[in-house]
Amino acid sequence: MNKHILIVSQYYFPENFRINDIAKEWVNRGYKVTVITGIPNYPKGKFYKGYGYFRKRKEIIDGVNIKRLAIFPRFNNSLFLALNYVSFVISGWFWAKFTNIKADLVFNFEVSPMTQALPAIWYAKRKSIPSFIYVQDLWPDNLQIVGGIKNKFVIKRVNKMVDIIYTKATKILVTSNSFRQTIVDRGVDENKVVLWSQYAEDFYKPLKTKYRSKNDDLRIIFTGNIGDAQGLDILPKIANELKNRGLSQRIKFVLVGDGRSKERLVKLIQNNELSEMFDFLDPIPSQDIPELLSKSDVAFLSFDNNELFSKTIPAKLQSYMACGMPILAIATGESKRIVMESECGFVSEPGDVYLAVSNIIKILELDKEIFENMSKNSFKYYKKEFNKSHLMNEMDLLIKEHI
Repeated sequence: MNKHILIVSQYYFPENFRINDIAKEWVNRGYKVTVITGIPNYPKGKFYKGYGYFRKRKEIIDGVNIKRLAIFPRFNNSLFLALNYVSFVISGWFWAKFTNIKADLVFNFEVSPMTQALPAIWYAKRKSIPSFIYVQDLWPDNLQIVGGIKNKFVIKRVNKMVDIIYTKATKILVTSNSFRQTIVDRGVDENKVVLWSQYAEDFYKPLKTKYRSKNDDLRIIFTGNIGDAQGLDILPKIANELKNRGLSQRIKFVLVGDGRSKERLVKLIQNNELSEMFDFLDPIPSQDIPELLSKSDVAFLSFDNNELFSKTIPAKLQSYMACGMPILAIATGESKRIVMESECGFVSEPGDVYLAVSNIIKILELDKEIFENMSKNSFKYYKKEFNKSHLMNEMDLLIKEHI
């Protein structure tokens, strides 16, 4: 009988997270896969069309059995966001206590909120089976920095919860060495914490056939969530400085996606009379992103100025590199290291408008051959460090050690 992996993730298809592809890949490798998730409502905060409390609560997609717990939609305000988090835990408690699903291993895909790991832990304990947690967001750090929660009573309780989750987990998988060190520093056994890098789905691949010359205009593209963590408020400042230098006609920023900060960013750009330098596109299916990237010259990556984000490697970085994109980054730590090591682009520190502008001007002046070399370096580094087949083989070995 095929081994049964139970995935617990508050977010799943049609929400766009990498766990979708991991689940599909496990099915292709012969595992039976069940996903326990919520009713899709990320990032806009409303239930996706066709989904609801009485619609499409059970589905089979790509061979994956999906069961959706009842939750409150986010509605992108603090009260409903809290209710969204809590409702998944409450529904998850009842599910974990009464479900008759029999699995061999639980895999929790942990993006915020970390509270979503609790149903996975409860189920694993009840069934006496191993549990893996794949940490995408560090808590309570993320709750304090991104969520703005400063109350010491709340943070103390969250810290206790995090310790319990790490203690109960059989293996803790992390996306960067910085994440690994942070968790080990909490007192977690270092042998329990495993680096397992993110990869990009197979449809992310180089499509670019033409590279810009010195006299061409420059298209800089950003894809993904437009939130506070991304630090995109720096873009109007960069654009204004470029405009002051007479370069507004030569540069276009293309932002593809949605998020809590999009409306504020659009207004900021309009108020500074910079709209001619920006194109905002609605979210598109992930499969269409490579073609959109191929029509731009440079992929943009940025973070707000915080130590937490220096430890983070965003999933979009692997997507950009899998498509062979030169990269313009505003980042520190892990992301900066990757761009510099791969020699695929330029990096400036968060908040440093003038160095970012200087890097854009350097890119404007690059020869076509240098552009092409950066593209090749980007793809080469991806194939070496983030190869999907190699990473899934590593995961197979890890699973076989425990079931």
